Amino acid sequence: QVQLVESGGGLVQPGGSLRLSCAASGSIFSFTVVGWYRQAPGKQRELVASITTGGRTNYADSVKGRFTISRDNAKNTVYLQMNSLKPEDTAVYYCNTQPIRYSWAQGTQVTVSS
Repeated sequence: QVQLVESGGGLVQPGGSLRLSCAASGSIFSFTVVGWYRQAPGKQRELVASITTGGRTNYADSVKGRFTISRDNAKNTVYLQMNSLKPEDTAVYYCNTQPIRYSWAQGTQVTVSS
């Protein structure tokens, strides 16, 4: 059974940075598109960034130019570097494949507040 574990969240002031990590229990990331998703209170979960096996990336307009997704297939890990954070980036962040194939993990909370 594949397990996904997100980490790296926390409380940060507006304009700050965080780096999220997502580790998989198996080498699933080597063969599929992987995405970072987020869900803010009272809102639906949304895809914010994705990366193909070849390294091609795609971003939601709301994070373009501020977030960078990357992957290390050897470590079965995907990262999300988040810069210039805004209060509206506050959410629980999750990783999963795209399309979604695995159960959602607990995610990692990102809170942007002064």
